[in-house]
Amino acid sequence: MKTETYKNRYNDEFTFTELENGNIQWSGNFEFHRYGWPNDYLPAYKAYLTVGGLMGINEFKKEVHRYNDDDRPCDISRVYSKMIKSITTVIDMVDPSGGPYLKSGMKQFGQVIKEFKRNESGYEIVTE
Repeated sequence: MKTETYKNRYNDEFTFTELENGNIQWSGNFEFHRYGWPNDYLPAYKAYLTVGGLMGINEFKKEVHRYNDDDRPCDISRVYSKMIKSITTVIDMVDPSGGPYLKSGMKQFGQVIKEFKRNESGYEIVTE
């Protein structure tokens, strides 16, 4: 099994160990860290489509977060942003104080990160 050690700016050591199932165990001091959940845009996007919206989902995702030059939300954002919720059963970003910051879509050991599962040692990085 492949193992790498990472020392962050506070000299905290984190280890990444390749697991037999293809995922990666990320171990270390997670006493001070933040994590994030992905957004669920589908309810907002479906509501947008029911009133004749023509944007594709990717364009909608950008537009729903856009603000006008006067620092006010655009019409799409004003109407649909409150329909966007977090998918709290999935962790897609972990950032221990001092690093390393990792999120879904990034690569570790040449594998694309899908999500993170909390465990006693830290996080299991689920890969695609």
